[in-house]
Amino acid sequence: MLAVVAVIGAGLLAMAALKDQAAYFYTPGDVARDHVQPGTAVRLGGMVEKGSLKRLPDGVTILFVVTDNQASVPVRFSGIVPALFREGSGVVADGRFDGTGQFLADTILAKHDERYMPPQVAKSLEGETVHKSESLKK
Repeated sequence: MLAVVAVIGAGLLAMAALKDQAAYFYTPGDVARDHVQPGTAVRLGGMVEKGSLKRLPDGVTILFVVTDNQASVPVRFSGIVPALFREGSGVVADGRFDGTGQFLADTILAKHDERYMPPQVAKSLEGETVHKSESLKK
């Protein structure tokens, strides 16, 4: 009996510790609909909006906008971005929202080829993505 209680207690402690480490995936449309709380660890995914990428004079900070064609979210990142990161491409960023609605990214992940897109982003862009993929097949 004592062993069962110990195992359950250990499981509950592990779940509590992992809860703080879990990052939920959101598209900009999800963010607008669900009103994500500032400071909550999340993953933001979508497309880097064309014309939105700006590099700050410090040489390591960039500003850009992530969109899913339903909503847009401004993002700030300091660090080295992946080689495939560019305007018009898919991106997933880990981080948190500040109190102003800007996403402060800790990590940036870029798609690895022209066909890859995170499933949640593809679903959000479903209409536009389907038309593009159908035109590629013809």
